[in-house]
Amino acid sequence: MASIALMERDALIALWPTLMKGPVPKGMSQPFLRRFLAFELQAQQQGGLSKGLAARLAKAEREVATVKAPALRPGGRLLREWNGVTHVVDVTPDGYHWQGQRHRSLSAIAQAITGAHWSGPRFFGLGAAAEAKVKSRARTRT
Repeated sequence: MASIALMERDALIALWPTLMKGPVPKGMSQPFLRRFLAFELQAQQQGGLSKGLAARLAKAEREVATVKAPALRPGGRLLREWNGVTHVVDVTPDGYHWQGQRHRSLSAIAQAITGAHWSGPRFFGLGAAAEAKVKSRARTRT
């Protein structure tokens, strides 16, 4: 481990595939190369992650991979009130129309409305929580 702290970039890059089983990510700085390699080497020497933690991480990865915003079809309309103003966004085949202008993403519209970076689907309530709310309403109606 101490030798990793003294290695030059070329040596770190040469060591990466041996420990990490893949190519070096582009643009990774020398300090980050050292940190990742030192962590991996330490994990291998200590036996890696516990089975319980590895299982929890795998479960979390599966859950994150399955959460996505519902597909929006042309003709749909999104409404969002922000600071007392109701914003209407129309879904079209070529993107989204808001205030007479076409936008390629909901995130661009959300940023224009708020002045801050937002996830467009989250801003308009299209995340997993909104999907769950729609499903629970459908169950209570039947």
